[in-house]
Amino acid sequence: MAPKIGILSSQRGWHVTALEDALCRQGAVPCFFPITRLAAWIGGQAHVAVAGERLEDCQALLVRTIPIGSLEQIIFRMDALHRLEDVGVQVINSPTAIERTVDKYYTSFLLADAGIPTPRTMVTENFDEALSAFRELGDVVVKPLFGSEGKGMVRVSDEDSAYRLFRTLELGRYVYYLQEYIPHGHEDIRAFVVGDRVVAAMRRRGVGWKTNFSQGAQVEPLALSASLEALSLRAARLVGTEYAGVDLLPAEDGRTYVLEVNSIPGWRGLRKTTSQNIADVIVEHVLSLLG
Repeated sequence: MAPKIGILSSQRGWHVTALEDALCRQGAVPCFFPITRLAAWIGGQAHVAVAGERLEDCQALLVRTIPIGSLEQIIFRMDALHRLEDVGVQVINSPTAIERTVDKYYTSFLLADAGIPTPRTMVTENFDEALSAFRELGDVVVKPLFGSEGKGMVRVSDEDSAYRLFRTLELGRYVYYLQEYIPHGHEDIRAFVVGDRVVAAMRRRGVGWKTNFSQGAQVEPLALSASLEALSLRAARLVGTEYAGVDLLPAEDGRTYVLEVNSIPGWRGLRKTTSQNIADVIVEHVLSLLG
């Protein structure tokens, strides 16, 4: 019997369609589930469903987005994923891996504790602590604790600007996530890891200090050195991902830093740099996990 593979996302966008096509090519049955419509029953015939369709009937679930929501909404979605994993559904990436990577503080301290180079970072809820950290670091990138595609990131290098920004964040009860700015020539590297190999990598060049493809960066193919490939695999394994986008920053000081590990990575930019069909590679790996 053909395996039934669910795809959880907020909408059926480009990545979902690419995965559905790849699943069909490899003899699996794709099922799309809007993640905001999860309904979980406890007692009786306990299950998690979308529009009456049980997710437990899937052999695997590919999580494509965890959309913005209230704290309760986010916790419920992650709880449902944990429950599905507990009853034997292969969730990719696992809820634990998603929790480790969607939270920049969590990712940063895991990287640093493992001895993987990552920029100096300070996280706090307190305005005075944030301003003191800015004075120590001097030139910082202020990021949302939860966020992607470079949205909401601000570089601050003078105290008046830091003061105004931090007061604004204080009004919204945001957490301050300050990361030391690392001079890098306006370029970085995205390595795309699937299983135990880097399947493709690209150099991203921004018009400014941001290097995200979604922010207009230009991309070109890149063959990673053995050391950078090993660094990418180590970072992906550390957070427990089955596939991931690892952001590497070769700095002007000669070191290479790991900025983030994305457990729900896109590959629209990457497809411009490789002949491989990334969706096919992901699906092949998912099916291999099912045995």
